[in-house]
Parts: sequence; C-alpha cells; structure tokens
Amino acid sequence: MTLKVAKFGGSSVADAIQIEKIRHIIDADEAIRYVVVSAPGKRFDKDSKVTDLLYSVKTHLEYDLPYEQLWQVIVDRFSAVAHNLGVTVDLSKDFDEILENMKNDASIDYIASRGEYLNAKLIADYMGYDFVDSADIVIFDQRGKLKAEDTNQAIAEMLKAHDHAVIPGFYGKKADGLVKTFSRGGSDITGALVARAVNADVYENWTDVSGFLMADPRIVKDPKPISSISYMELRELSYMGASVLHEDAIYPVRASSIPINIRNTNRPEDPGTIITAEPESGGDVIKGIAGSKDFTVVAIYKNQMSTERGFIRRLAGIFEDLDIPIEHIPSGVDTVSVVAATRYIENRSEEITAAIEAQLHPDSVEIHDDIALIATVGCGMSMQAGVAAKLLTALAKKDINIRMIDQGSSEMNIIVGVENKDFNTAIEAIYDAFVS
Repeated sequence: MTLKVAKFGGSSVADAIQIEKIRHIIDADEAIRYVVVSAPGKRFDKDSKVTDLLYSVKTHLEYDLPYEQLWQVIVDRFSAVAHNLGVTVDLSKDFDEILENMKNDASIDYIASRGEYLNAKLIADYMGYDFVDSADIVIFDQRGKLKAEDTNQAIAEMLKAHDHAVIPGFYGKKADGLVKTFSRGGSDITGALVARAVNADVYENWTDVSGFLMADPRIVKDPKPISSISYMELRELSYMGASVLHEDAIYPVRASSIPINIRNTNRPEDPGTIITAEPESGGDVIKGIAGSKDFTVVAIYKNQMSTERGFIRRLAGIFEDLDIPIEHIPSGVDTVSVVAATRYIENRSEEITAAIEAQLHPDSVEIHDDIALIATVGCGMSMQAGVAAKLLTALAKKDINIRMIDQGSSEMNIIVGVENKDFNTAIEAIYDAFVS
C-alpha cells in the first residue's frame, strides 16, 4: 500500500476554512498517514502570521510595554478555529505555560516554534490523529546542527507506534532540552525528514500554488506549469533565483529517491509538480527559465593567458582575499571574466583592479555593472542540437546585447548575461522561442 507524508504550509492552515480543506484532502486519500503542519499564516493581505504575533508579544515583554491585548489576539485566533471546527482539545494550559515561559526569558527559538506546536495539537484533535511533538524526534547537537541520522532513527522508532499522526514542523530539540528551530526551510525540512524516516512513497508539499511554473508569471503571461522536474534541474533554477524549495528541504528525500509532489490546497484537483530523482525522458527540451539582476562582470584580457599556469587559480584567490563570492568564471583563450553580485563589488572597483594588475599583470581590466543573469534549464538540452542557437537567435531578434554566455559541463543549463534593462524582455524572448 502506498504511504504518503503530507506537509501543509502556513496559508493552508491559516483558519478553520483552510483546515477543513486539508481534512477533505486527507480523507480522500487513505495513503496520507503522517501530516506535518506549519503555524497559521496570513488569512488576508494585511493580516499577521501567528509567529509574527508571538515575536511582537516577546518584544513588548522585553520593553515592559502592555502585551495583554496582543496576546489575547493569539489566544482568540486559536480559540476561534477550535470553536469553528468543533474540536475538544483544551489549549488553555498550553497558553498559560507559553506565556509564563515568555515572561521568564524563553529563547527566541522556543517562541518561534509555538505557533506550529499549538496548531498541530489542534489539527490532530480535529483529524482524530495522534499528536507527536517534533521536540521528541528532531534532534540537534549543542551547536544547533541537525543530527540527521539520529533524527531519522528517532522518527522511525516513534512513528512505528502511530498509524496516523500530526507533527508540528520547523523545530526540534537540543541535548540540553532547549527548543531549536531550523534557520531556513522551516516545516518543509520537517516534512522531508519524516518522509525519509518512514520510507514514504511520496512526500506531498501542500501550499497555495499548483506547483512550479516555467517562468515568473510577473514577467511572462500565463507561463506553462512544470509537470515534472528532476532534483538537479530544480537546483539549477533555485540557484538562479526561482522561488522553490530550499535545498535543506530537498536533501532528506533526495537521498532516499522519494519524489516530492508540490500541490495546491485550494485546488486539490490540480496535479501539481512532481520532483523526481531522475529527469523524465522525452519531455520538454527546457524545464524552466530563471534569473536575477544586479551582477557585475570583471573582464580580464591577457595575451597568451592560456599558456600561463595557475592564472585562474590566482585570480580566484584575489577575490577570495577580498571576500567577494564568485558566481561564474566564463573564459576564452586569452580572456576570462569573473561574475559576482554587485553588492559585493560596488565602490571597490579601484581596489579590485589594483589587486588584479599587481598580481596578474593583465593587458586590460574592464568592469561592467548593471548585468542580469538568466538561466535556461533542462536536461533535454543536451540531447537536442541547436538549443543554444535558438536561444541566441531569440535574443538577437529583440536587439538584446549579450554580455556573457556560459554553459555548464552537464549541458543542463545555458546562462546568459544581459543588461538589467533587458531582463524582462530577454526572459519573454527565451520563453516564446521554446514554449510558444
């Protein structure tokens, strides 16, 4: 029988109406046995997330400001959900304990985790599932680093005793008993850890979008959905600025080759996007287009550079000494460019040029600002001739000047550098060339 782990994000558990939706989703699929939930998110544009409200109460307490009304907002929000759902769980003792701990200088991690804790207890009661506290199964060392294998074993052992359970996301516990939250990825990581530990067939990540799109809908009108994408392709898009799952939330299931299905709580009929270990065969040539603005290119020319051993190594060392992270190093026979985010380079052009000239003695050094990088990603690119030509032709037809081009050794992506002002037009042109 298929076993699924389902994680529901903040927008999916924001109020009683949304929680009723997840009840219908779970009731319709008996394979979903373990559910991971976030803290309640925003119910409307100017609403507040419960976690932000908890932070505000803590701030009021620290500065000896009236906090009672703000705290009551939190209590009333959970109480209203409990009433509307008809649950019987009594959270009053939890409210009292949390507030008392906050008054006694509870850690910021403890405070940040309480929205997930309360929501999981409430939803477990509503679903008729067991409540399993993440603090009992997600283990951090004293430095705050996740102990992945210990956590995997603890989750597996604990959930053997629970056929169905609701688990709060986002946090665990250190050896000293203090709550520790994930710095990035939040409840997505918890869901992935649970999926790995129970050897799930699928990890469903329910949110407010129906999977990933091939391009940013703020730039391309009605971009095509991505039905399936490999972990490698997803990482390339994520690196170039696409809003996708954080790498820490992917790794646990990737290591066990468990597919992730991104689904929409508000449109459960949509199939969403499947993230798989291996790319699908015979699919689209490209899977997605993503990019970011505000990069700087440092272009170096030196005659006979290719015969000078260690040139690129020493060049990279200069940027390391200046504490400037490098994004890309495209090169030719006698030319090499270093691409870095402008925020690391601005107001340091003379310093960088002087260091390069002193150590490498180039014929010229040029620095170009206002560059945007755009990645066109897809494993199918390596199997089809003429992809690069098609891409470059599309940009040329729009009179877009290409300042840089780089293709990874995997032939899974082509990165072009264009001026910031051409960013949107370039993405539209590439999309139209391959999709329209």
